[in-house]
Amino acid sequence: MSFDFRALSGRPVIIGGGLAGLVTALEMAPEPVVLLSAAPLGYEASSALAQGGLAASIGSDDSPALHLADTLAAGDGLCDEVVVRRVVEAAPAAIAKLEHFGVAFDRATGRGLHLGLEAAHSRRRIVHAAGAATGSELMRALVAAVRRTVSITVVEGFEARQLLVEDGTIAGVNAAGALGDLVLATSRVVLATGGVGGLFRDTTNPLGCFGQGLALAARAGAELADLEFVQFHPTALDGPQRPMRLISEAVRGEGAILIDETGRRFLADLPGAELGTRDTVARGVHRHLARGHRVFLDTRACLGASFAGRFPTIASYCSEAGIDPAVDPIPVRPAAHYHMGGVAVNAEGRSSVAGLWACGEVASTGLHGANRLASNSLTEAVVMAGWVAESVAASSSMERKTIAIPAAAPARADPALVRSIVSPALGVLRDGESLRDAASTLLPLARGSTSAAEPAAVALMMVVAALRREESRGAHCRADFPLRSAVARRSKITLVEALETAAAIDATPLARSA
Repeated sequence: MSFDFRALSGRPVIIGGGLAGLVTALEMAPEPVVLLSAAPLGYEASSALAQGGLAASIGSDDSPALHLADTLAAGDGLCDEVVVRRVVEAAPAAIAKLEHFGVAFDRATGRGLHLGLEAAHSRRRIVHAAGAATGSELMRALVAAVRRTVSITVVEGFEARQLLVEDGTIAGVNAAGALGDLVLATSRVVLATGGVGGLFRDTTNPLGCFGQGLALAARAGAELADLEFVQFHPTALDGPQRPMRLISEAVRGEGAILIDETGRRFLADLPGAELGTRDTVARGVHRHLARGHRVFLDTRACLGASFAGRFPTIASYCSEAGIDPAVDPIPVRPAAHYHMGGVAVNAEGRSSVAGLWACGEVASTGLHGANRLASNSLTEAVVMAGWVAESVAASSSMERKTIAIPAAAPARADPALVRSIVSPALGVLRDGESLRDAASTLLPLARGSTSAAEPAAVALMMVVAALRREESRGAHCRADFPLRSAVARRSKITLVEALETAAAIDATPLARSA
């Protein structure tokens, strides 16, 4: 069944109902735009689950220069310094913008914003809302703002399945929902679809977030960057629930320590200890678990009975699991949390395909480098949304009298089959043999037309990118290449290149086992 949405023809289409998509739509007002979301706004978005806040140098002892230095240090040589400087300088204004949209940030006793500390930050500069429920408050306020903005047409319940390209330029979006297929003719599309955590068994992201935007962009011929860099949060609540509940880094910022079942603080000698960079803490926890230990986050001494008041959302998660952080250490383990890689974009968020922009976690701007500094991602989404909106608005719409409408939208994607391949190969620690085996296994899936095709295509590009990077840097750690290369380089890849590389690997099985 088809629907006539010709009245929306020519309007920019923003795909994704998380923070990046909502702010982009709001920033484009009063220009009419279409906001396309597979789920009702506020649901199935990683933004809603965010416990960390937004990093911004607004404290009296802070500055954009210090924020810049911390970001570059965490990025392990791969940050684009020009991009970092622009984002950190724009961060304080982003906080004010969100307050204008109705976000209620936490306030200190003197009514100024309460500033938290997180790993690898040299100052307290993390702005939170509702304790550790920042994402929920952001989505509440922004969804309400979008609903009352008449220039935004929200189309919910339709999932973008394909970008239509004619003569190398975006021509439309092919979407599908419970009511049938939908084709939106447009020459301007913004991807704001989130990350790739759903490709992993252990993740803090919604399980449906498998890199849909990456698949859409890659099938349209776009170049992608830094796909090998996946950040694992070191302290996800260790239990059966998926997605895993996150124990925010802000808890460690308040003095919580990591211990094992014997009570030993096993990361005490790590630079920064529990507040070291996320990649080093995650690897430390992973290795301790691999040795047969259990790992716990201990808040008894630093927070004790005040835990529930300071972190009510996390306290409720613990209560569901039968844990009282005032008297019980919290069992934790690393989980896939954030993707530093994404669609390669310029300073305006433009991709290599004409008419296609990307914003938020789906984009690779060069801000995060090899390892994201905590709470920089929400800040980036808000800041970049403004720049993307300006760029899209300044680009004239190319009206098309006709558009080739596909017979049917591609099959609904399901990452379940791919998780068992991705989780061991692209985990906290990697090696060439596992990556080559994964590439060979993913290749026929990515070439096929089943529900696993799109997740497999995304995973294949990530695997090939990880295989090509023969060093350990930031969140990418190769057991067979443990040293950091003297030359820092960002990676670029297309789907065609990934398929060709995997085919070559598959054709030489002896080399794979050598």
